[in-house]
Amino acid sequence: MKLLAFLPFLALPFVSAASKDDKQKLISLAASGNGVIRLDAPTFDLLTSSSRDWSASIHFTALDKRRRCAPCKEFDPSWNAVAKAWTTVPSEQRDTHFFATLDFDEASVVFQKLNLASAPVVWVYGPTEGPRATGKTSPSKYDFSNGFEAEPLAVHLSSHTPVPIPYKAPIDWARWITFISGLLGFALTLRFIAPVLQSRWTWAIITICTSLTMTGGFMFTRIRGSPYTGNDGSWIAGGYQNQFGQEVQVVALIYGTLAFSVIMLTMIVPYQSSPARQRLQIYLWSGVLMLVYSVLVTLFRVKNRGYPFKLLL
Repeated sequence: MKLLAFLPFLALPFVSAASKDDKQKLISLAASGNGVIRLDAPTFDLLTSSSRDWSASIHFTALDKRRRCAPCKEFDPSWNAVAKAWTTVPSEQRDTHFFATLDFDEASVVFQKLNLASAPVVWVYGPTEGPRATGKTSPSKYDFSNGFEAEPLAVHLSSHTPVPIPYKAPIDWARWITFISGLLGFALTLRFIAPVLQSRWTWAIITICTSLTMTGGFMFTRIRGSPYTGNDGSWIAGGYQNQFGQEVQVVALIYGTLAFSVIMLTMIVPYQSSPARQRLQIYLWSGVLMLVYSVLVTLFRVKNRGYPFKLLL
């Protein structure tokens, strides 16, 4: 009977040796996998054994093309990037937390045992022994509401590792190249269009177009959120307090044409050297002025029904 009482104590050295061998095996697997242990059913049981002084982050995925798991392919690079960052940690801390990936086609029995019906999934198993023991048997689950990016994943897993994961987002070279190319393109464009921007006629045209647009009622429609056209396709809204977006364009065009006709008659036509050409332009721009003004009056009659006057139309 006394011998039987000492049997558990005699077995302790063998249990400790087995635990060290298991941990050394996990360390070797992580080193050979660039920081990620490729799991199957036996190594999963080993990594999540009930007696462990290490923690583990396990990525459940389905990367085979037959599974057509787009989220799995999108998340896999982020997972590998965080695991690779963990390999830069000193071995004293690195060897107490492991990163592992378990693919459905390599260990489907584990998915069935854990009742996992979707992927990707990330679970974190805490240590059951040692100074970092949490006393919890169930794993912690990562919330993918933060997306598939590596940075939020590293922040979350750092709360389960002995030291924070030293992950740094890689330099986005494509973004910087695009920015620099755009800046150079803008500088070259500015060099060639500088004479245009310095011309007073350019700013005169911009000012006139802006004035015509605002006079046509652009701010009125923007403030009131008016539709571009009516429900029946009409572009003229009846009444003083209503206006459609397309109506702004028509009114601005009418005002601009009338103003241009007056400018031609007062500033261009008088300086024509040929009497015949001058006479032709007088008839032309006078006709344009009368015709367009009659269109404006017609527009006014449509908006204010009952207006009795008209010009040509």
